[in-house]
Amino acid sequence: MAQTEENPEFFPSIADVVDKTSAGDEENVSGRPMEEIESLCMQCGEQGITRMMLTSIPFFREVIVMSFRCEHCGHSNNEIQSAGKIRPEGAMYTVKILNRSDLDRQLIRSESCTINIPEFQLVLPPSRGQLTTVEGLLRDIVADLNVQQPLRRIQDENAYAKIQEIIDGLKEIIADNEEEDEEGKDKLEKRGLSKEDTVARAITITLDDPSGNSFLEFVDSMSDLKWNVRTYERSLEQNRQLGLAPPAEDKEENAVDKTEQQPGGPDEEVFEFPGICSRCSRPLVTRMKKVSIPYFKDTLIMSTNCDDCGYRDNEIKSGAAISELGKKITLKVEDRDDLSRDILKSDTSGLSIPEIDLVLHPGTLGGRFTTLEGILDQVYEELTEKVFNTGDSGVADVDDRAAFQEFLRKLKQVKDAEIPFTLILDDPLANSYVQNLYAPDPDPNMEVVAYERTWQQNEDLGLNDMNVESYSGNDTTDGDVKTQTS
Repeated sequence: MAQTEENPEFFPSIADVVDKTSAGDEENVSGRPMEEIESLCMQCGEQGITRMMLTSIPFFREVIVMSFRCEHCGHSNNEIQSAGKIRPEGAMYTVKILNRSDLDRQLIRSESCTINIPEFQLVLPPSRGQLTTVEGLLRDIVADLNVQQPLRRIQDENAYAKIQEIIDGLKEIIADNEEEDEEGKDKLEKRGLSKEDTVARAITITLDDPSGNSFLEFVDSMSDLKWNVRTYERSLEQNRQLGLAPPAEDKEENAVDKTEQQPGGPDEEVFEFPGICSRCSRPLVTRMKKVSIPYFKDTLIMSTNCDDCGYRDNEIKSGAAISELGKKITLKVEDRDDLSRDILKSDTSGLSIPEIDLVLHPGTLGGRFTTLEGILDQVYEELTEKVFNTGDSGVADVDDRAAFQEFLRKLKQVKDAEIPFTLILDDPLANSYVQNLYAPDPDPNMEVVAYERTWQQNEDLGLNDMNVESYSGNDTTDGDVKTQTS
């Protein structure tokens, strides 16, 4: 307990800070109630001093008071930040300014606080944090509005007149005029004004802070008739402004993602089908997902993975209607950047590289969605492991083996982009795709040609025997059974 009592408070009250400052030793740096840090002045570029003090305000909470001053140009700036967490509810403070004593009420404005003075139809949007009084707030408003008045008088006389009316009204309240300076309070005393005198014009000041970190001082107790506080539940938009809820754009994207994940949406959910592994005959699961490829069409990706023996198989199918025309894609590969292009090779597409006499007929490797480098690696591995190094199916003749080694050497140069080459995908169903790096503009290194399929190609694909006429009609032939749907 004794050790706890010796530890200094991080947020002493303002009165304790004042007492400690008065009794403090200037040479004892560690005993000072505030920290001093050198910081850059944004006005003159020289080094100024920022003073930072941790304190607690009675009937409120802990705050950090910061003050900056540059001795070179005289620029100063004061700011206050809440040292606590965002409150569960927002707070709205209202005070009636009737007497001059009300101008001395302490006011804490957080960076999320909006100030409203309805008598002047004046609304101050959220700005930097501030620790001041009601009179200090009104003086700051007058000073800020006065800055652009000479320019408004020339450009927009109506706006100048309306703003000048507000300035004159606020000056009447704080008993200020053009001749007064920093000795204004002394002049007020000379004019015989006291704290109990009424102000020239009664006003209402409202502090609306969704974070609940602003404060308006009450007099004597919270039963002050001129003072009122009300807490409220924050709206969704206010939570977004405080960073407690995702922005509207993210919200819409999340809603779209949820819609796409639902059955019947643009992108179906992941479907799972039980099956039997073709290697170990144990149960496995095949997963299928519908994916939309930009500037192409919807595709179905199927993946099979056996947890027992490690067997894997991936396949891709078109998820769109059969195209009326075939497609031939010719890509000129000049450097390694082209190897990173996405490529979709359907199971009906042939692949060829004329420079090394490589020709893969439709069906070879099945459907694949990978990169150009990935598909060339698959071709190299298939030819190396399954053709060159296998027993009866391997290359037995010495001359053929040497020729095949030379072919593999060229293929390795191609997959490493050491030599320029041309990749050709010929797909009668137009279900293959190579990424266009310049999309939506044409790719100078890629040529896409649509062509009409031959009768033999339609025959191989089974399209010649496909009859879709009267598919949805009620025509029936003899022996057919009519099925009625009620």
